[in-house]
Amino acid sequence: MSSTQVTGAAPQRMTEAEFRSLYDRLRAQVPWGPDDRRGALNYITPAEVRAACGQVRLGRTVSLAAPVEDWATADNPDPAQHQMKEPLGADAGPGLAFSMDRIAMNIHGNADTHIDALCHVIFDGQLYHGVPAETVTETGAAELAIAVAADGIVGRGVLLDVPRSRGVPWLEPGDHVTEADLLAAERDQSLRVGRGDIVLVRVGHRRRRAERGPWDASTARAGLHPALLALAAERQIAALGSDGNNDTAPSVVDGVDFPVHVLAVNALGLHLMDYLQFDQLGPLCEREGRWAFLCVIAPLRLPTGTGSPVNPIAIL
Repeated sequence: MSSTQVTGAAPQRMTEAEFRSLYDRLRAQVPWGPDDRRGALNYITPAEVRAACGQVRLGRTVSLAAPVEDWATADNPDPAQHQMKEPLGADAGPGLAFSMDRIAMNIHGNADTHIDALCHVIFDGQLYHGVPAETVTETGAAELAIAVAADGIVGRGVLLDVPRSRGVPWLEPGDHVTEADLLAAERDQSLRVGRGDIVLVRVGHRRRRAERGPWDASTARAGLHPALLALAAERQIAALGSDGNNDTAPSVVDGVDFPVHVLAVNALGLHLMDYLQFDQLGPLCEREGRWAFLCVIAPLRLPTGTGSPVNPIAIL
């Protein structure tokens, strides 16, 4: 761990004009033609998958998802509904019986672990690569749905622990991760993010929630500074996730909410994972002295879905 404790500086605000300039610049860097629908997943080739399998040494699997909660909290006022179906165990008679249940849940929100499809973020009436927003209708998304990742996302996962480098347990709501933070985490963890990586950024949201209790994360949360997406584009990462929402609240961009979602999903074609959990992964990486692993992400088969609940697995 870095021996110097660092506190978050005041967020560098961006005007809407500055944000739109960055948005246009990042869109222009996308190397695939207008018919592309996979976005940054194109960076993961069979060669990258084979190389990522070489990260497995212990044979240890770790879930990166938080347990699904079916009770209302300050950050989850409309929680998942888990219902048991009859007959219950005590009602079962002689012979065969089955225990059954059903679940209903929002895909997006501020509590459950999920992945955003490229159809999730509409900006100026367009989706990724200029696909018209009208392709999302009451029957679902006809373009850029999570079905793009139906065969799974498999590659080298990298955990960058920003609070660890700063010497704090978590970043406070409203704080933001900068490019300097990620470079410091790379240095402190002796690794470098590269092409095709699945980059996971810890801000400590889950630990703070566990120790301090839920709060209204829609109005106050730690996340990434939008300027950081220039580094993501330069390094050609394949997917991005965090134990928070990825976006800081309140937004640091004048007139634009969720600027990281706009730049990542809409401009660069990056599938985002929100509200991951690193409670097991972080200590294991610390103990083993390595922060890269095989990562397997398997969304549900939702042909027209704007995202999916997801349980990513790290394999060390």
